[in-house]
Amino acid sequence: MSIYHSPVMLSECMEGLRIKPDGIYVDLTFGGGGHTNAILEQLNEKGKLYGFDQDADAEEESKKITHKNFVLMPYNFRYFYKYLRIYGVEKVDGILADLGISSHQIDTPERGFSTRFEGFLDMRMNQNAELTAAKILNTYSEGELHKILGLYGEVKNAKTLAQAIIRERIKNHFETCQQLCAFLNKYAPFRKEYKYFAQVFQALRIEVNDEMLALEEMLLQTPQALQKTGRLVVMSYHSLEDRLVKNFIQKGKFSGEAEKDFYGNLQVPFENITKKIIIPTEQELEANPRARSAKLRIAEKI
Repeated sequence: MSIYHSPVMLSECMEGLRIKPDGIYVDLTFGGGGHTNAILEQLNEKGKLYGFDQDADAEEESKKITHKNFVLMPYNFRYFYKYLRIYGVEKVDGILADLGISSHQIDTPERGFSTRFEGFLDMRMNQNAELTAAKILNTYSEGELHKILGLYGEVKNAKTLAQAIIRERIKNHFETCQQLCAFLNKYAPFRKEYKYFAQVFQALRIEVNDEMLALEEMLLQTPQALQKTGRLVVMSYHSLEDRLVKNFIQKGKFSGEAEKDFYGNLQVPFENITKKIIIPTEQELEANPRARSAKLRIAEKI
């Protein structure tokens, strides 16, 4: 499993879930199964683990797991509670979500996630979906491009870049990752080219997979799905994701102030367990540099 993807902050996630041997757990981002296997090791014959992943490669990887108490559902985690109920599951003891893309996805050139390889500008998690990064670059309006580059990539010259993309695609359609990087090089800050490339690729990937709305929809289902004292463990990799997770845990909503009852008591579904955000140790970063932006938050259902 480690060849496919090295699970980030594995021990911290397991500690956060506070696994009961006979409990019911959900791994919303199966990936290469690293976190899944660690959970299964702690379950007895009564315990259950349900995994979710819309990526066909991850579904194929899941076939290596023969544990009778594991079920993979090949769906986007934005629908997880609906599919749990189809299996007769109303409440679970813990939910884990690692929101990063897997090393396998990054290192497979034809998936188009990496700035380092030549491959088609794809970036789809669900390879049956229609929208690709190339389609965004070649068909979106200037206003749409400006919005996603600024909002999802936090690109400082988003408006200038959006205008340049419109001009460029008249002459040359965007098709490959290296073609895009060569184009971006003209607009990137000096000596910060690779960070700039990563910001643009992040913006495109988020738009292709509708990641922010999917995350909101998933989080909104967690209070209903969790047992009292059940744990929610979420690992994010950029500020947009982390802000949503933080606000939902602390306020029960994504913006504004937390609601209060008649007596002034906060009406929130979770107790925030991580008063201080958890980040990877220096030892883990030495072994797995891709973990450097990970931020872990843990909450308990009230």
